[in-house]
Amino acid sequence: MGRLVVVSNRLADPRKSAAGGLAVALGDALQRTGGLWFGWSGTVTEGGASGEGALRTRQAGNVTLATVDLCREDHESYYLGYANSVLWPVFHYRLDLADFNASYIAGYRRVNQMFARKLMPLLRDDDILWVHDYHLIPLAAELRALGCRQRMGFFLHIPVPPPLIMAAIPQHDWLMRSFFAYDLVGLQSEADVSHFTRYLGNEAGAQELGAPEPGGQRLRAFGATVQVQAFPIGIDVDEFTRLTHAAEAVETCESMRSEYSRRRLLLGIDRLDYSKGIPQRVRAFRELLQRYPENERSATLVMIASPSRDSVHAYADLRQELEGLCGAINGDYGELDWMPLRYIHRTVARKRVPGLCRAAAVGLVTPLRDGMNLVAKEFVVAQDPEDPGVLVLSRFAGAAEQLKEALLVNPYDTQGMADSIQTALQMPLAERQRRHQKLLARIREQDVHWWRQAFLQALEQAGDDADRAHLAGI
Repeated sequence: MGRLVVVSNRLADPRKSAAGGLAVALGDALQRTGGLWFGWSGTVTEGGASGEGALRTRQAGNVTLATVDLCREDHESYYLGYANSVLWPVFHYRLDLADFNASYIAGYRRVNQMFARKLMPLLRDDDILWVHDYHLIPLAAELRALGCRQRMGFFLHIPVPPPLIMAAIPQHDWLMRSFFAYDLVGLQSEADVSHFTRYLGNEAGAQELGAPEPGGQRLRAFGATVQVQAFPIGIDVDEFTRLTHAAEAVETCESMRSEYSRRRLLLGIDRLDYSKGIPQRVRAFRELLQRYPENERSATLVMIASPSRDSVHAYADLRQELEGLCGAINGDYGELDWMPLRYIHRTVARKRVPGLCRAAAVGLVTPLRDGMNLVAKEFVVAQDPEDPGVLVLSRFAGAAEQLKEALLVNPYDTQGMADSIQTALQMPLAERQRRHQKLLARIREQDVHWWRQAFLQALEQAGDDADRAHLAGI
C-alpha cells in the first residue's frame, strides 16, 4: 500500500490517547506509511476572503498534519449551515429541523473546492486517500477536477435516510452523484447500504452489478461504477479495557457504588443532540416509576448530556425541554434522601467514563437515529463479566445490527421502553452473563482496528474506473 492520506473535517494528533479511538486507529496506518492527515484547523478567522484559508503543516512523529483555517462566512455556510443545518438533520430523519437556506450549498461547495486546492499539491502519485464524513462528500469530485487520479475511498459516519427523505434535500441529485467520484463508499450498516442503493436505483436508475462482499453492492450510474459496502465502526477494546482498570475509572466506580449503595443505577451518556432521544428516555424513566412503583427509592437514573452546539436554536430548545422534564420527575417523585434522576450538562472526563459504565446496572443507549453509537459498545466492554449490567439499546442505532443480545427498544414507545428497563433490572445473573459474553465477543471481533483494515483492504481491491474522470467538478 502507498502512503495513506486521511481527510476529515477535524483532525487530532494520533500519538495522544485523548484524541480518541478513531484517531488512534487511523494513526496506526498513518504511522506505518508516513501518512498525511488533512482537515480544518478549528480556527475561524475574521475578515478573511471566502474560499481561502491559511495552510499550515506540522509533524506528529512521521505523520504530517496539514490544516486550513476557515473565514467566518465559510464557517457559517459550510459548517454551521449546509453540514449541520441541512445534512445532519436530514440524514437523521429530521426534515422539520432542516434549514434549506439556498446560500448554504454555495459555501459547502466553496470550502470543498478550497480543501481540494490546498490538498492537491501535497499528494504523491501512489497515495491512497480516505475521506471522512458528511462535511466532505463532494471532495473527490473536486480533486478529480484538478487531475487527481489516486484511489479514493469515503466513509460516512452518520446514517443514510430512506430515499424519499434524501430526495427532500435541494440539489440532492448533485450531492449523491458526487459519491461516484470515489472508488469505495463505506457505510455503517446494511440498512444504510439498502437505503443508499434504493435511492440511486429510484432517482438515478443505477444498475446493481452484484455484491463483492456480504453487506455490499457495486453500482453503475452516471457513466461510473462505485463499490458500496457496510463497515460497522468499532472501538479500541484493549485500550478501553485498560482505561476501565486504570485508577481514575476504578475510583469513579467505587465512589458511585458507595454513594448509591442502596440504589440500582441506570446510566445514559450522550451529547446533547436531538438525534439521541434523551427526552424520550426521561419520559420512559417516569413511566417506569409509575408502572413499577417498587423502583421508587431504589432506581436512580444518572444522565450525562454534554454540551453540543448551544448556539443553535434547536439545541437550546432541547436543553430547556430536558431541564423541565428532569425537574418535574424529581419534584414529583423525589424524597429527602432520594433523587430519582441526576442530570449533568457537562462533559465528563473520558478516563472516568468506564467507571460510570461499570457501576451501572443498566445502560440506556436509546437514540432516535444513530449511525453506530460507540457508547453502547463501551458500556459492554466496561462491565464486570462476573456481574455485568444490561444494555438497553435503540433498534434505530446502527449498533443494533451487531448487538442483538442487547434489549432492543423503540424509543418512540414510552411504555414499551419502560417495560424493557424493568426487564433489565430484573434479569437473572445467568442471562446477563450469557448476553454479555456474546456481545463482548462480537465487539472484540469487529473492533476499530478490524474496521480500518477491512476498509483499506476493500479500497485496495476496488476496481479502477477510467470513466470516473468525467464526473470531476460536478
